Amino acid sequence: MNPKSEIQNSKSAGQVVLAVDQGTTRTKSFILNSERGFKRVASLAHKQIYPRPGWVEHDPAELLGNVMKCLAKARGVSAMGLANQGETVVAWDSGTGRPICNAIVWQDQRTYDLIRQLKADGAEELTLSRAGLPLDPYFSAPKLKWIIDNITEARSLLRKNRLRVGTSDSFFLDRLAGVYATDVTTASRTSLMNLRSLEWDAQLCGLFGIPLEILPEIRPTTGEFGSVRTAGGMAPVTASAVDQQAALFGHQCFEPGQVKVTFGTGAFALANAGSTIHRNPDSRMTATVAWKLGDKSPVYAVEGGVYSAASAVDWIKQAGLISRLNELNRLGGAPAAASNTFFVPALSGLACPHWDRTASGLWIGLGLGTTKEDLIKSVLEGVAFRTFEVLSSLWDLVGASEIVSIDGGLTNSSYFCQFLANVLDKNLRVPGTADMTAVGTAYLAMIGATTSGRQIEFPDIHLPETVISPTRDFSVHYGKFRDAVSRSKGWRT
Repeated sequence: MNPKSEIQNSKSAGQVVLAVDQGTTRTKSFILNSERGFKRVASLAHKQIYPRPGWVEHDPAELLGNVMKCLAKARGVSAMGLANQGETVVAWDSGTGRPICNAIVWQDQRTYDLIRQLKADGAEELTLSRAGLPLDPYFSAPKLKWIIDNITEARSLLRKNRLRVGTSDSFFLDRLAGVYATDVTTASRTSLMNLRSLEWDAQLCGLFGIPLEILPEIRPTTGEFGSVRTAGGMAPVTASAVDQQAALFGHQCFEPGQVKVTFGTGAFALANAGSTIHRNPDSRMTATVAWKLGDKSPVYAVEGGVYSAASAVDWIKQAGLISRLNELNRLGGAPAAASNTFFVPALSGLACPHWDRTASGLWIGLGLGTTKEDLIKSVLEGVAFRTFEVLSSLWDLVGASEIVSIDGGLTNSSYFCQFLANVLDKNLRVPGTADMTAVGTAYLAMIGATTSGRQIEFPDIHLPETVISPTRDFSVHYGKFRDAVSRSKGWRT
């Protein structure tokens, strides 16, 4: 059955589904029901910790506390879904539940030397063939190895059979629902799961020195994940997924080739690949699991990312180029690219298709006539150009789509959206909410509740949307941008 049919078959009044989106900068929660539609309940920021250059951490206790605060604001919940950051990892004591170190965030680069050595040893062929992922500090496995190798308490707990290490979702589920589990979408981002069997792979775990027995159970995206306490009592967790895959589901990209891009802290493009696992080393794209609904066959996806999107905008805000984000809505006129002013958003290196952590953020083409507005526009344009680069590689695998669905905070900028449409030469579908991760999480929870035999039904949601069409061809500037990208490489050591 098509997921859209499952959603249509799970509609009724009076039920409430809660979606909790634990993201890179905030934890947000939303309710979906027939009376109030889709409504935000809470939005809580957490601290970004940068102990050393290239290191990015979060306090797991703060993340957990914010998730609990979101649950405490929800009443009458019939089912709940959880979205997580993806590759961010946590280590904790199974006996006390206490984290033994800060969470290592997906942006973190501390494992670069390990990755470089593994590549030199020829290990990338194994990760590509079994996990569908290249070797990069972005993914979870090298972070987990770093914790075991460098945190004394981790090794002590390992000897006592009390060490638990996993992606952040497994920490939340363990602490809140008493279920030590992750789902297939999240496990597919670790470099430890075999994409075909959907199980932890002994060879991959051996490569990174991760004992299989300390990893969480892998479950389908929808189904039973225990129950959590809300303001109105206990509620079942019926879905868990990576934020990007949840957004793909929220956009209802249910047919192979349909694509979405979420412009959050980073920009991440996913295309539905159906039953096909695209392992193409030349494309440098990643194969991943889109979702697995209960006992049905998995749906796969092709993914590509830009590490710095909204984080680049936050950076220029901190640098004083803008004081408020709504200033982006006042941009207009000719693009900065028209005067050969470019920005490469490699503030955390370059992801697909380069996978180069030595690359650095770069402005180029500056002159005495360059204005502050040119600098601001060039940052937005740089994110758009990098998105075009990623989508071009993605479309080489799955075929070009006629329309691209987009969401995330940057879609609030009309300048950015129009520039992106002009660069892609595609129509953009922009939903009435930027929080499509939460929409997808809510839909997945609806399906999970229904297929778990609970005999409860949920309402559909009709979001307004805008279609933005290209007005000019800005792809003519892409060649210069590619030149700028090549100049950004090799700058870091």
